[in-house]
Amino acid sequence: MAHDELLSDLSGHPDASRIRSSKLKGQIAALVVDASGLGPDERSALEGRLKAAALSIPGVAEVRVALTVSRPERKVVAVGSGKGGVGKSTLAANLAVALARLGKRVGMIDADIYGPSQPTLLGAHERPRAEKQKLIPIEAQGVRLLSIGQLVPAGQALAWRGPMAGSALTQLIEGEWGDTEIILVDLPPGTGDVQLSLVQKMLPDGAVIVSTPQDLSLIDATRAIDLFGKTGVPVLGIIENMAGYICPHCGEASDPFGSGGAEAAAKELGIAFLGRLPLSASLRAASDEGHPPAAGEGPAAEAFAVLAQKLLDALDTPQR
Repeated sequence: MAHDELLSDLSGHPDASRIRSSKLKGQIAALVVDASGLGPDERSALEGRLKAAALSIPGVAEVRVALTVSRPERKVVAVGSGKGGVGKSTLAANLAVALARLGKRVGMIDADIYGPSQPTLLGAHERPRAEKQKLIPIEAQGVRLLSIGQLVPAGQALAWRGPMAGSALTQLIEGEWGDTEIILVDLPPGTGDVQLSLVQKMLPDGAVIVSTPQDLSLIDATRAIDLFGKTGVPVLGIIENMAGYICPHCGEASDPFGSGGAEAAAKELGIAFLGRLPLSASLRAASDEGHPPAAGEGPAAEAFAVLAQKLLDALDTPQR
């Protein structure tokens, strides 16, 4: 049987468009097949279907299938803060969900080894399985998640030194992300060795800084901006969190953490200001229950949708 006859026999197969080349040597058929955009199970099924189809051709006794995957153009965005307690993880989770609702294929790496919160925020506690030594992210709220919190029992303290923590994070980073277009990385708070190593390992395309309006938080946020500057990672913008509070009982507005500080700092530093979010008990409660408000309707979902679109616009804008 000639090579072109083999292709002709497979031309009517539903997966024929994925066949990039074929060879027939004796009774052995070799196919090179594009499996881009397919998950692990889908790739296995594709291979099985084409093997079965080729084996049904007279004269073919063995079929070898080589699957190829073209890596999608993927953006990695670090979400950081100079200190803890500014709502960074909650914001990152809702931002990821908002990006998914805009039609993006989104992944989340929870890089906070000692305080992983994304499994709770996204309602994804299931332990990920591994295939060919790669972890398969768990999908929840339209977001693919890998977190150390999925790999260890809840409440267990991780007394890990640097090398062990670094090895665990490498497994998350090198997971099977498939056709994911944007990966958000929820960094640990601070600007120490762990953060520096993570940034150097992941080489993010950009970073988003989360800060509250108060001066103390802004001082630490400036340190985080400096860290990204020293590692060559462009800062895409600052988000001011916990900016203002409306009393649910009397309706009076107040600013327990001040107002406008992050926006002023962004202007002074020449960095984009992406927006502000108020201090919200309902947002905190819903997120803690694994139901991020960005997945629903209402003012909170709209606010996160606006932030997500601004982030996409910043990623599409050439950085200096």
